[in-house]
Amino acid sequence: MKVIYKITYPNGKIYIGKDLTDSINYFGSADSKIIELDFTREQRRDFTITKQILWESEIASDKEVNAKEVELIKLFESNNPVKGYNQWPKYKK
Repeated sequence: MKVIYKITYPNGKIYIGKDLTDSINYFGSADSKIIELDFTREQRRDFTITKQILWESEIASDKEVNAKEVELIKLFESNNPVKGYNQWPKYKK
């Protein structure tokens, strides 16, 4: 199963990513250095994130999954630094 997921952080910001293997333990490759800037040391002591599957397919090609990921990043504006942690594609106002 191939999936597109949304990670929601305690500050409400999101990250959208894909997983071509549907690993329950995969939480994406968001830039930790950028996320760290949004949380104090104390906030990091009890830190809960949520992972939601937004889309899934058993038959989609990797190319189709990549296109769907970009589509959902743009739809949710998770590449807008105010709303999320996706760095690509670059956000355009």
